[in-house]
Amino acid sequence: MTVSTPPCVLTVAGSDSGGGAGIQADLKTMMAMGVHGMSVIAAVTAQNSLGVQGYWELPPEAVRAQLDSVLGDIGARAVKTGMLASPVLVETVADVLASCAAPVVVDPVGVSKHGDALLAPEAVETMRTRLLPVATVVTPNLWEVEQLTSVKVEDENGLRGAAEAVLELGPAWALIKGGHLPGAPIDLLTDGTSEYRFAAERLDNRHTHGTGCTLASAIASRLALGDDVPEAVGKAKEYVTGAIAHGFPLGAGIGPVDHAWRWR
Repeated sequence: MTVSTPPCVLTVAGSDSGGGAGIQADLKTMMAMGVHGMSVIAAVTAQNSLGVQGYWELPPEAVRAQLDSVLGDIGARAVKTGMLASPVLVETVADVLASCAAPVVVDPVGVSKHGDALLAPEAVETMRTRLLPVATVVTPNLWEVEQLTSVKVEDENGLRGAAEAVLELGPAWALIKGGHLPGAPIDLLTDGTSEYRFAAERLDNRHTHGTGCTLASAIASRLALGDDVPEAVGKAKEYVTGAIAHGFPLGAGIGPVDHAWRWR
């Protein structure tokens, strides 16, 4: 019997003790997409369905050691970054990924689904100047667009301007997530030349914890499987839409999307 190794994808993010977002969501998504997920934990959160009660950063030398350990031996066909918390952690991760040949998907996590801050204000500039320039794709929601560029999007017509502002920070592609706009949710993907719009039905389900982490991890997984960026985003969107549709209640607050919806 011949056993083949699936493409390996690395997530660099924070741990979610409730299991709906962060490292836990990333690894579930990667398994669902058919790749081997690996992790570098940058921070540990205490959180549940009601919110984030606290978080603790790992020392930069611990984050660097994890990166060197995984990339030095196993390597990665794609990398996804999520919660990095502080300037020194953003800088540490950016330094390593600048010399990594694999595509990098940056989810510039600023706040949790409940509105809890997950990125120190002083880390925003480091994110802009150090991490976004090494990104193949950056996936900000509208609040993160405003945090990174000061551009406020009021309607679908503003998505293009937001994308242009994000692209000025250096990523190859920007995926502006318009789910918080009124009407049918529209996401805009562009590299400054080509433009793609992804529409989806607005689903009546409040259990959407982990949506952003899941989307970015699904994109990274599809890139590792050989898709180009527009193909990867399209397939990732299809997976996330199904996961949102099957999101389930958990605890007393907002439950997670269902990463295993295709199996149930």
